[in-house]
Amino acid sequence: MKHQSSQRQRDAVDAILEQWRVERPDLDASPMGPIGRIKRCAMLLEQRLESGFAPFDLNLWEFDMLATLRRAGAPYRLSPTELFSALMVTSGTMTHRLKRLETRELVERVPNEQDARSMLVQLTRKGLALINRAVEGHVENERLVLSALPADALASLDEHLSMLLQALEAAARHSGSPHAS
Repeated sequence: MKHQSSQRQRDAVDAILEQWRVERPDLDASPMGPIGRIKRCAMLLEQRLESGFAPFDLNLWEFDMLATLRRAGAPYRLSPTELFSALMVTSGTMTHRLKRLETRELVERVPNEQDARSMLVQLTRKGLALINRAVEGHVENERLVLSALPADALASLDEHLSMLLQALEAAARHSGSPHAS
């Protein structure tokens, strides 16, 4: 088993791994290192992202929904099914969230010209203006978070995380997971 490099400071996961080495010396717990670090990073990143959305009076799911509509391109509309599939939430969750954003006048439901029985979700002018400002703040927040890493380490991390993501997505598709995309 590889031990940590003496060039870096110990982190919370190193302490967990050391506890397992003491308690279960027969067990190679090394996979807990990268997985534990990814999970802790995800938790801490979510907190940083949420604080970055606060000046825009948004939370993470609201930003994600508005950004998904914005990325769709003009006229910034999707079917509710396309929206909840992209966001990986249930239709019930989507209905509740849409109502909340409609109340804030950030999205509206408009008739689907291709199917008179259904409606589309579209950004309002207010929603478009808000997401355009918020995404600029979001990208700057992410840039600040990532500035802790040298450019070459960041490029390597991005490449390796992409490889892991592709492997996880392939496994999810193979197992028939509803969140495989």
